[in-house]
Amino acid sequence: MGRLAAYLASPLGFNEAGRSYYSDVLVPTLARVVEVIDPWSLVSKQDLEAAEASGGPAAVARTLGTANIAALDTADLLIAVLDGQEADSGTAAELGYAVGRGLTCFGLRSDIRETGEPGTVVGLQVEAFIDRSGGSVARSLIELIGVLGEYTATLVASQESPDDVGRR
Repeated sequence: MGRLAAYLASPLGFNEAGRSYYSDVLVPTLARVVEVIDPWSLVSKQDLEAAEASGGPAAVARTLGTANIAALDTADLLIAVLDGQEADSGTAAELGYAVGRGLTCFGLRSDIRETGEPGTVVGLQVEAFIDRSGGSVARSLIELIGVLGEYTATLVASQESPDDVGRR
């Protein structure tokens, strides 16, 4: 069995600080344990320019959304960055799609602010989907790496595919 392909859902590409953390810390650290599917790099600048020229912002949005769906369809699991006052709506949508496909989903919530309902780390529905998938929410990148390492080791030890272990 090769390395698992993990779709990395996050809003971190929308601002300079987020892009820096995403590319310099998050992706390289996760790449130690999984093959990262980076939705921020799926569509070339030329393809976006062509979409803009042919159909404006709506065509750009459809191009990006279609590329993300195609990438999610190839993933073995999903990792969702859940920082912020509330989970990003696009990240939550990708998480819901992944759970619907039967992928195991893991969350990263390193934000120290409280959010969601009492007794939850992120919010009841996001956590319910992650729990249903067989995944969990980590409170730090180090914790997430440990959880992913254990998940991967379990698959390797059992010689089963993610279909057998992680998809429900």
